[in-house]
Amino acid sequence: MSRAFAPHALVPAEVLEQMAATPEGLSSDEAARRLAAHGPNRAPEMQGRGAILRFLGHFHNVLIYVLIGSAMVTAALRHWVDTGVIMAVVLVNAVIGFLQEGRAERAMDAIREMLAPHATALRDGQRKSLDAADLVPGDIVLIEAGDRVPADLRLTDGRGLRAEEAILTGESVPVHKGPEAVEAEAALGDRSCMLFSGTLVVSGTGRGVVVATGRATEIGQISDMLTRVQTLTTPLLQQMDVFARWLTVFILLIAASLLVYGYFVGHMPFADLFMAVVGLSVAAIPEGLPAVLTITLAVGVQAMARRNAIVRRLPAIETLGAVSVICTDKTGTLTRNEMMAATLAAPGHVFSVSGEGYAPEGGLRHGDTDRPVEDHGTLEAFARAAALCNDARLRRVEGGWHVVGDPMEGALVALAGKITEDPGQPFAGWSRTDTIPFDAAHRYMAVLHHDHEGHAAIHVKGAPEAVLSMCRAQRGLDGGTEPLDQAHWHAMVERLAAQGERVIAIAMRSVPQDHTILNAADLEGTLTLIGLIGLIDPPRPEAIKAVAECHAAGIDVKMITGDHAATARAIAETIGLTNCREVLTGADIAAMSDSALAEAAVGVDVFARTSPADKLRLVDALQSRGLTVAMTGDGVNDAPALKRADAGIAMGRKGSAAAKEAADLVLADDNFASIAAAVREGRTVFDNIKKVISWTLPTSFGEAATVVVALFAGLALPVTAVQILWINLVTAATLGLALAFEPSEPGTMRHPPRPRSAPLLTGGLVWHIVLVSALFLSAGFGVFFYALDRGYPLPLAQTIAMNTLVVLELFHLFFIRNIHGTSLTWAAVRGTPVIWACIVVVVAAQAAITYLAPLQEIFGTQAVPPRDGLLIVVIGMVFFALIETEKQMRLAFRSPPAGIKT
Repeated sequence: MSRAFAPHALVPAEVLEQMAATPEGLSSDEAARRLAAHGPNRAPEMQGRGAILRFLGHFHNVLIYVLIGSAMVTAALRHWVDTGVIMAVVLVNAVIGFLQEGRAERAMDAIREMLAPHATALRDGQRKSLDAADLVPGDIVLIEAGDRVPADLRLTDGRGLRAEEAILTGESVPVHKGPEAVEAEAALGDRSCMLFSGTLVVSGTGRGVVVATGRATEIGQISDMLTRVQTLTTPLLQQMDVFARWLTVFILLIAASLLVYGYFVGHMPFADLFMAVVGLSVAAIPEGLPAVLTITLAVGVQAMARRNAIVRRLPAIETLGAVSVICTDKTGTLTRNEMMAATLAAPGHVFSVSGEGYAPEGGLRHGDTDRPVEDHGTLEAFARAAALCNDARLRRVEGGWHVVGDPMEGALVALAGKITEDPGQPFAGWSRTDTIPFDAAHRYMAVLHHDHEGHAAIHVKGAPEAVLSMCRAQRGLDGGTEPLDQAHWHAMVERLAAQGERVIAIAMRSVPQDHTILNAADLEGTLTLIGLIGLIDPPRPEAIKAVAECHAAGIDVKMITGDHAATARAIAETIGLTNCREVLTGADIAAMSDSALAEAAVGVDVFARTSPADKLRLVDALQSRGLTVAMTGDGVNDAPALKRADAGIAMGRKGSAAAKEAADLVLADDNFASIAAAVREGRTVFDNIKKVISWTLPTSFGEAATVVVALFAGLALPVTAVQILWINLVTAATLGLALAFEPSEPGTMRHPPRPRSAPLLTGGLVWHIVLVSALFLSAGFGVFFYALDRGYPLPLAQTIAMNTLVVLELFHLFFIRNIHGTSLTWAAVRGTPVIWACIVVVVAAQAAITYLAPLQEIFGTQAVPPRDGLLIVVIGMVFFALIETEKQMRLAFRSPPAGIKT
C-alpha cells in the first residue's frame, strides 16, 4: 500500500470512502475493472533460470574455457581423439552439476506451500467464496478462526479476534485485533486494526476492507526488498575463481614461452610443437577439479538430507564449514512456537511448571521440593480456572499434542492436565451456562459454570491490571479469603515479565445455583484472586545443546527477533547465549550509524523488536567485520536477511514460502540442533575439498613438469597429450571422487572456523606441490629412460611412463587421506569401500588401455612386460615411503612428543 495512505490511522468509514467501497461490497463489474487495473492478488514470483541457461551456466569457468579452446584447436588440426576426450571431461562436469541442481530444486518444490487459496467476500451484496487471487482493493472480506488472511485488510468489525503474525512480525503469541484506529506512526506489530496477508486468524470473527493486494501488501513489499538484495558468493568459490584465473595466466605464459622457444630455438615443426603445448595445458589444468568439487558438494547434499536439511544451492554446504556467526530468529527456531505455562504465583507460593509443548504431562515444583497436587488446594483452583475459562481443546496427533484454538488457551488446558493428571477433559462435570468473550476493550474473559451437586461459579482470566481491578480479596493458604495485596501482585507481575513471561491473572467467585446469566456487573469488586500464570514460548531442549556445541566450535550465536526485549533476554539466558545482558532494539539499531552498528553487533548477542530492514543491516554489519554469517529464520520478515547472509537457513515446516525461496538450506524438521549437525557436515565437506585439491594439484603439476622439461630439453614426450588427458579423466573421475566420501576427521567441531581470508594455497600445500612434482618428474623420466635404454620402442616406453604416473597417483591418494596423521595404520590401509572400488576401476581401466588392441591403437600404447609392471609398483612404494617420511618429519617438528621440553 502507499506509504502516504495509512488506513490503520483512519476510522472504518474514512477507509471505505478512500477505497471507494461500501459495507455491502463491490459489484462484479467494478471488481473486474479493479482486477484489470491492479492485477491478480499473488505474491510476485522470482524469475528462475530455464533448464538451458542452468546447463550452460556450468560451463562458466575459466579452466573450462581453456579446455574448450584447446578442443577447438585440436579439432582444427584433426586430432579427433584429443578433441573427444577433452570434450568428454567438459560435458561430464556440466551434466553432474546440472542434474544435482535439478534434484535440489525438485526437493524444494515438494515443500512449497500456497497461501490463502480461497477467501469469503461480499460481491453484489451476496456472500461468495472467491479465489484469493481475484480479490481487489475495496473488497469486503469475511474472516473467522482458522482462516489464512488473503490480503491486507483494514478491519471494520471484529469480535474476539486474534491473529498469529509470527511469520511477519516475529511476535510469538497471537495479537488482539479490533476496528479501533491507532497512531499513524505505529509499528507493524502494533497496528491492531489491520490483518496482514499470509497471517493466521486463531480466534474470533470479523470483516475488513481490502486495502492492498499482491505486490502492495506488506509481504509483497518484503518480496520487492528481496529482489534488491545482492547474493554473496561463497569463500571457496571466490578463491577458486581467483586461483583459476591466475593459473590460466600462468599456464598461458608457460605455453607461449615454450612455443617461442621451440619454434625459434629448437626449430621444431609448428604442428608438432603446438600439440606438445596442448599436452602441457592438458597436464597442468586440473580439468577434473570442477566436476569432483561438484560431486563432493553433492555428497554433502545427501549427508545433509539424512540430517533433515534440504540444500537448495550446492556451494552453501561449503559455506557452512566457514560460518563464524549464526544469526537466529527466536520464535519457532530456538523456541517451539508453542505457549507453555512456566510459573504459577499464588498467595504465599510460587510454583515452576515443567513439561514440553502442549503435552498435558509434566510436574510442578515449589522451592526445591516436588509437592503432590493434593498438598496445595490452590493448585486445584488454578486447574479449575484454567480448564473452565477456556475455549481451546487439545488433540493428540502423530508426533505429539496439537491445540485447537488459541495457543495461550491451549497452554492453560495443558496446565490443568498436568495438575489433575487428567489429559482428557478435567472438570468435565461442570457445564458452561453463560460467557463474556474476551475483547480488547475490557481485556478479560469470564465464564459461568454449574455442576450437578448444587455448585455454581464464575471464573475470569485476563490481563493482570484488568482482573486485579475487579478483585476484592485473594485466596488464602487455608482455602479461605484474605485482603488483596495490590502492591505485592503488581510487583509479582513485573518480576514474571522481567523473566520474559506473558502474565495473565485468574480469579473466581462462587454464586448461587439459580444464577444463570452472566453480566459485567457480576464481576466488579466481587472476585477472589487465585493468582498469576506466567507463560513462555519455551526453548527447544535440543537448541540449548546445539548452542553449546556451536560455542565449542568457535561459532557465535546471536538472536535477532521481533519479540519484546525482556522475552528475548530470558530465552537467551536459558539457551546459553554469551552476551545477553545488553539488548539492542530496532529503535537502537535505527539510531546507529553503519560503523557504530558494526562495532556493537560483534559484542551483543540479543536484538529485539527488529524489522526486516534491521535484520538486513545486522547481517551487513557482521559481514563488514570479515565474519561469515549464517542466518536462520522462518518468517517472511526473515527473507531479505536470509538471502543476504552467506548461508541462509529456513525452517521447512513452519517456514513461509518466501523464507524457503530466499534460503540456501531448508531444515525439514525445523530443529535448530540440525544446524550444528549441518555445520559439522559443512566442515567435513570442506576438509574433503581440501584433500581433493591437495591430491589434484600436485599430480597435475607433476604431469605438466614432464612435458615442460621434455620440450625445453628437446626430448620426446615421456607421455603423449592424449595419454595425459586419459590419466586426468580416469583418475580425477575416480580417485579424486573417492576423497569426497571421506568421513569426518576427529575433532572437527573442536577447532575454530576458518577465516574468510584464509588462502586456498597455503605454504604447506605449495611445498607439497613442489615435492610431489619433483618426484613425479624423476619417476616419469627415470622409467622412460630405463625403457629406452633396454631398447624398448618409444610407444612402450611412453606406456610404462604413463602407468608409472597412475601408480604414483594411487599411492598419493592414501597419503592424502591421512594428511594430518600417519598413513601407516591398519585403518588407513583399510580405507573406505569407495576407495577400493575406485582403485579397482582405475586398475581395470589401465589394464584395458595397456593390453586391449583397439584401445592401444587409439591411445598409442603397447603391452607392458610383467617384470616392468612389478618395477612400477616398487617405484610407487618408494614414492609413498619418501612423502610419508617427509610428513612425519614435519609433524615431529611441529608437535614434539610428550615429555620432551622445548
